[in-house]
Amino acid sequence: MKADIIHGERAFSDLAADWDDLAGRGMTDTPFQSLAYQRAWWQHLGPGTLHTITVREAGALAAVLCVYSQDGLVHFNGCVEETDYLDLIAPAGNAAAGWRAAIDLLNSSQFPAWHTLELCNIPAGSPSRAILAEIAAEQGWSHSSDIQEVCPVITLPGDFDTYLESLDKKQRHELRRKLRRASAADVNLHIVRPDEDVTQAVDDFLRLLQLSTPEKAAWLNPARRAVFQDVAAAAQAAGTLQLMFLTIEGQKAAALFNLDYKGRVWVYNSGLDPAAFGFLSPGVVLTAQAIEHAINTGHDTFDFLRGSEEYKYRFGAQDTTIHRITLRKAPQE
Repeated sequence: MKADIIHGERAFSDLAADWDDLAGRGMTDTPFQSLAYQRAWWQHLGPGTLHTITVREAGALAAVLCVYSQDGLVHFNGCVEETDYLDLIAPAGNAAAGWRAAIDLLNSSQFPAWHTLELCNIPAGSPSRAILAEIAAEQGWSHSSDIQEVCPVITLPGDFDTYLESLDKKQRHELRRKLRRASAADVNLHIVRPDEDVTQAVDDFLRLLQLSTPEKAAWLNPARRAVFQDVAAAAQAAGTLQLMFLTIEGQKAAALFNLDYKGRVWVYNSGLDPAAFGFLSPGVVLTAQAIEHAINTGHDTFDFLRGSEEYKYRFGAQDTTIHRITLRKAPQE
């Protein structure tokens, strides 16, 4: 396998024809490996200097390692806060050779001097975890791996009644009661259509996100707003955007910014007006309706993504883990 490097944003245009095809065959195949997401994150939030290592076999793209370097540290593009799953973009069969070719290039004069490779948000089941431990031993580097965060997920059954029966008795009773109350009111689910004005829809979503908590309001800076807009526009064009609003008496009261990809619903963020119709529990009702919609449309997994918020477990989610892997060169290097 032959490795090359592209410095800067040019990688996104140079690899546009092949990137998403490779990502779709990758060992970690999530919305966060897509070209659109990787480009949006870098353009609005990227620090340091971007480097994209390509690994080819007989001319065909076999692996992509998109990273940035800053102060002697090397991170995945997308690390850390806004992105839930990251990895080498490569099929599992190319992972070991792809990593080794990429590491060889990282060690060459083509890459800026560095001392630590700190890789965030690698899924528990990724082959990268064992491969990187082997590479560290081969290179004589220190290696550490720890659980960075949990990503609670629901494995969806074939129908909503079966899902409800899987919940603990108290939660099942509460959820049914809230859904009955909502059904008796002027409550509707709206999913943004492919031909709808996505810019306005995202603005509406972000208004609700800001209203949710003071912490979310402080987190939502202009750069993150731009990421939401770019990701939503690309996902709408690709048919993977699932932007949901719960309207009550015609007013948007709660929202979910989901991505619908490969049979899985990925809950990227949420918004809620806590002052509007609290007696109808709009956040709970919307999440339940989103789960029901996922079941009815044949999805197999509802992924709440990072964070151990209690409400996720009340909906029956079970923890999966993502890991931080750190490789440090020996001091004399």
